[in-house]
Amino acid sequence: MTSEVPALSVLDLVPVRTNQTTGDAVNASRSLAKVADAEGYRRYWVAEHHNMPAVAATNPPVMISLLAAATERIRVGSGGVMLPNHAPLVVAEQFALLEAAFPGRIDLGIGRAPGTDPVTSYALRHGAGGVGDDAVERFPEYVENIVAMMNEAGVGVSVAGRSHELRATPKAISRAAVWLLGSSDYSARLAARLGLPYVFAHHFSGNGTAEALELYRSTYQPSTEHPEPRTFLTVNAAVAETTEEAEQVALPQLLAMLTLRTGGRLQPQLLVEEAAATEIPDAHLPLVEAMRRRWVIGEPSTAAKQVAEMAARFDVDEVMVHPVAGAYAAESADAAPAREATLRLLAQAMGPIPT
Repeated sequence: MTSEVPALSVLDLVPVRTNQTTGDAVNASRSLAKVADAEGYRRYWVAEHHNMPAVAATNPPVMISLLAAATERIRVGSGGVMLPNHAPLVVAEQFALLEAAFPGRIDLGIGRAPGTDPVTSYALRHGAGGVGDDAVERFPEYVENIVAMMNEAGVGVSVAGRSHELRATPKAISRAAVWLLGSSDYSARLAARLGLPYVFAHHFSGNGTAEALELYRSTYQPSTEHPEPRTFLTVNAAVAETTEEAEQVALPQLLAMLTLRTGGRLQPQLLVEEAAATEIPDAHLPLVEAMRRRWVIGEPSTAAKQVAEMAARFDVDEVMVHPVAGAYAAESADAAPAREATLRLLAQAMGPIPT
């Protein structure tokens, strides 16, 4: 069962605004991670997306190294590495090295989706995680291999009738924590079968959350490392001093998601003023409102109550916040003041949060 006050964590897609360079977006995320560290958030995860002008989170291991080096306490990880894009050994080596550099602070969240368009997916897979559907079909095997390769004992690989030992690092003394991510029942079933922690992408899907979590818990097979099922969920959030301001800063991301849901091409995230000047077609207003109802948008006390109620409703002791607050034109391009305010105000309104 959940505690009265859930732990808080952060999911960051490293958004790129219309007034930002890639470097600006990375610097803004580095500052945001420092805020999360100072405010007592449990973990800070970065996503993997490719060939999108609105998102700079293309390489989780590189971002993780930057963010872990800029923080002191918080766990830093991937939300997640899209495994079909990569050779399993490469992923294991990257996260074994990160864990060696920042012991006890690294999470490896793994997803099965490509996180990009088919052409980019092909370019990523060619010579890496496989070509075509092979990497997706072998996803369970690849997950198990990564876990084994990051351990000191490694894994045995059979080549030409001979067994060879394969390790991701010369001498591991600890291993990055492995989580499976999903927005359907596939990863819930696999995480339960493998005895791994599981995260539902509530911020993206919003449908089927309770069903996926129940499926995971009810079919969970205990493992040595995880005798009990462990899970949490993600949620989009924009918190400001007033509800009116929270609604204003949430609009750029709502419009971006509207574009995604209606088959448009994502562009750099609009500034607050640009979003306010954008006319939403009447036919799309119900979709915008449906998305908005699933998000946490409001002043601190209301937002904190919503997060606590969500944790209780889905019986989780941790909620991962995706801070979606946009920026005003007058604000520095290499910072994200409204995203930082979302984390500060929510943490302060929740009271002492478990770390």
